[in-house]
Amino acid sequence: MYVVAGCRAAIAVGSVAVAVMLTCSAPLLAGGIQDDNPKPPPEGAVVLFNGKDLSGWVSKGGEPAKWKVADGYMEVIPGTSDIATEKKFGPDFQLHVEFWLPLMANAKGQARANSGVYIQGRYEIQVLDSYMNSTYPDGACGALYKIIAPSKNASKPPEQWQTYDITFRAPRVDESGKVTQKGEVTVVQNGETIIDHGTFDRVTFGASDEKLGEPGPIRLQDHGCKVRYRNIWLKPLEK
Repeated sequence: MYVVAGCRAAIAVGSVAVAVMLTCSAPLLAGGIQDDNPKPPPEGAVVLFNGKDLSGWVSKGGEPAKWKVADGYMEVIPGTSDIATEKKFGPDFQLHVEFWLPLMANAKGQARANSGVYIQGRYEIQVLDSYMNSTYPDGACGALYKIIAPSKNASKPPEQWQTYDITFRAPRVDESGKVTQKGEVTVVQNGETIIDHGTFDRVTFGASDEKLGEPGPIRLQDHGCKVRYRNIWLKPLEK
């Protein structure tokens, strides 16, 4: 029996034929019900998306955000630009994001359901359909893009809700902007730790700026794919 990212494959070998069964599902609760319910924010959390409208979010240049909102989620409208929170956060916090990837069976690699969560607008946690879709390791779903590759593939098949629980501590810098203490990030995808206290001292590709150590917004990327997000909240951590 082989299990990958919520999918179970069983191969039964007989004297005449080989039967292969592949079933994929979200985690099951008692009674076999799929656990697709949003995770409630803890006490003290700041809710970043209310599920009703894009209040508190702006497009590049500070213009109103133009993504679609329906049924408690927001969805990228390709070509309308990234969106970001008006508020800035830092230095340290926990971030919860739920995302849903469209089925793009004819796309491969980085072209398949690509988006990203930019922490402080500078550090991208990659969003990508990495289920049975190979790409370079530090560009896979859950990577700190081009800096830290995930230790495992915890992706579900597309068209299912997935979760990120990210613990982030920003780099510390001196008055000249030189890094005196590296930043640290832990990424838990769908309940599995895929980056464990990874360290970094630079921004990722596509960063809004290079002001390491300063507060920044949460930014969601428009990479031309109709990715959905919901239930986004943040809880500050003690320094």
